[in-house]
Amino acid sequence: MPVDTGIIGSRTAPHSVEVERGRLRFFAQATGQQDPLYTDPDAAGAAGHRDLPVPPTFYFCLEMDNPNRGRFLADLGIDLRTILHGGQTFEYHAQAYAGDTLTFETEVTDVYSKKGGALEFIVRATHVTRDGEPVATLTSTTVVRAELASTTVVHDPKAAT
Repeated sequence: MPVDTGIIGSRTAPHSVEVERGRLRFFAQATGQQDPLYTDPDAAGAAGHRDLPVPPTFYFCLEMDNPNRGRFLADLGIDLRTILHGGQTFEYHAQAYAGDTLTFETEVTDVYSKKGGALEFIVRATHVTRDGEPVATLTSTTVVRAELASTTVVHDPKAAT
């Protein structure tokens, strides 16, 4: 079933997340970050930051805190087994820090198809703000593979061979 282009412009309800130092330290460790700027508030302060800075791709982790993150595709009736991650970009407007409360709101910006409708693309932009001011824009593309008719072959042991 084709994705309805009428969803372009639709938005999710905003959700807010407080950036925690412990999560930033864990992210730095998990990604192999050795710079104490991302784990030590004193080192961050010496570098001119007011607290631990949020690393660029950490916004994606915070976006995943949306309590309704799976609802969008479910509401469209899209089977999760048919989706692929098609790409992601980040645009930065301001530095965020531990202790900040960031608000995430996602908007569908495009829907299009390729390969005669076999692949459909949903492009969404997540606007990240702090106190109403832009911090980052995360753009992601979800690819939906057209569901094929069942090709499962069931072997019937009673059938003649």
